[in-house]
Amino acid sequence: MKMGLSTSSMRRRGCLYGIVLVLIPCTVLIVVIGTDYTTEQSMSQRMAEFQMRMQYLESMYRTKQEDVAILSQYLRLAALNGASVSGATSSTDGANVSLANLDLLDGLSPDSRSLIRNVTSTNRLAESLKLPTAFHFLPHLLDDSASLQPSYIESKKRQGVSIVLGIPTVKRDKQSYLVETIDNLISNMDEEEQNDTMIVVYVGETDLEYVKTVAYQIRTRFASYIDSGFLEIIAPAASYYPNMNNLRQTLNDSQERVRWRSKQNLDFAFLMAYAQPKGAFYLQLEDDILTKKGFVTIMKNFALEKTAKKEHSNWFVLDFCQLGFIGKMFKSADLPWLITFFQMFFNDKPVDWLLYHLIYTKVCSVEKDGKSCKQEMSKLWIHYKPSLFQHIGTQSSLKGKVQKLKDKQFGKIPNFHPHRNPPAVVRTGIQPYKSYTLQKAYSGESFFWGLMPQPGDLIEFKFKQPTTVRRYLFRSGNFEQPSDRFYNTTVEVLPASGNGSAISAVLPYNVTKDGFLVVGSFNNYGIADGMIDSKIGKLKELRLHVNSDSQNWVILRE
Repeated sequence: MKMGLSTSSMRRRGCLYGIVLVLIPCTVLIVVIGTDYTTEQSMSQRMAEFQMRMQYLESMYRTKQEDVAILSQYLRLAALNGASVSGATSSTDGANVSLANLDLLDGLSPDSRSLIRNVTSTNRLAESLKLPTAFHFLPHLLDDSASLQPSYIESKKRQGVSIVLGIPTVKRDKQSYLVETIDNLISNMDEEEQNDTMIVVYVGETDLEYVKTVAYQIRTRFASYIDSGFLEIIAPAASYYPNMNNLRQTLNDSQERVRWRSKQNLDFAFLMAYAQPKGAFYLQLEDDILTKKGFVTIMKNFALEKTAKKEHSNWFVLDFCQLGFIGKMFKSADLPWLITFFQMFFNDKPVDWLLYHLIYTKVCSVEKDGKSCKQEMSKLWIHYKPSLFQHIGTQSSLKGKVQKLKDKQFGKIPNFHPHRNPPAVVRTGIQPYKSYTLQKAYSGESFFWGLMPQPGDLIEFKFKQPTTVRRYLFRSGNFEQPSDRFYNTTVEVLPASGNGSAISAVLPYNVTKDGFLVVGSFNNYGIADGMIDSKIGKLKELRLHVNSDSQNWVILRE
């Protein structure tokens, strides 16, 4: 198809595209400058936060500038081609540029790619300096134009938050802690922190059916968080990875270990590149960790505090966990350094070693001693104590590897979470282990740990006075004994009116022979969480009813 474009119209269009792409970040910047900061923040922290936002917006602006520069080259060439064709023959009606299939388009934003595909020409670009790109280090990406596009994505395209939490996950031979990790992160944020944060889960597998299974598990548990844009799920295309059987054997590692750590480097690079435009900071996590209450606010305040201090304002990584690559926080504007480094040396060293060597290269000199190097590195790699994250998994994603890594600075992992509950008489036929009684769990002193439940076993909470209950929450199992949870167990309530059968005729609840309404049950993660319809009225009793045998003991921790 030919398009009638004169040289002047091409130039005008190029200017228009340039103005749009450059002015958008400026408009966002004006909004940020006009933000009404709370009076509780110190002036230095306000300036530090403004500086972080400026760096984030500048990185987004640079991305648009790159697109404008490449667009200008294409449009200028198209205009020149149109002029030369018009001078040679009067039969032509404009430029005939065919650039739609160039692999270079993959380096542009979707908007820029769309614009360029509307320009057609048979001529090649004029000679110009070509700098290295990801394709030089990962040439296999050129074999598929979709190699850098997620094969699976659940996203509401949320952007502009303060912190993006990146969680890579892969298929494990044994137990997965992914859902528990997400649940722990969410439960340790308040609403304000959730509004200024988002989580991106990266499923590093090419089996699309497995990816969809993981996504279904996440959506089943956290549907509202996905729908709000707080939680996103992505997976890479199979063509993103090189032939993992042709990797160089390095560090005298086995071929299997080389494949494992090389893939991990590429996984982290993909996740970071995806997350970069979404927030001012990026935090790298793993899929088997715990955190502490209020960790988001603690991290943000620490980042602003260090940014406000002249000697630490150029920090590169804030370290909130002493283990591996867990809890490492970066400015999103600095992520291109790390992503490129991972791409260059993905086959050579593990991810945490590459981070160390990048910072070493930035500040250390062969002419100075190790002490001087360590001091300079400490200005870019800053540790926070006590640690905010703890590793809980024991089975590594590397097949056969067991790693009982624990961060001693994190402190003791809490085994229960106390609540203020309405006065009640509690009892159960399940035999408690030692002093871990149901009464202590209900009063918030400890947790309940009982021997193997049997069908028909009950855990009963008889309220001393008829009580209005709006919501219930029971968490079974803990992070040391995750299998000690309730299976096939229902939540049942006894209305104070004693009219369960009549209520079940109006509301969608089953009723037991003794008049209890079945209002919920424990899910596959050992959690029972639900609302109680106000039409039921006040309750005389609430109970948990075990409906099948269990091969495990049971823990009720919340």
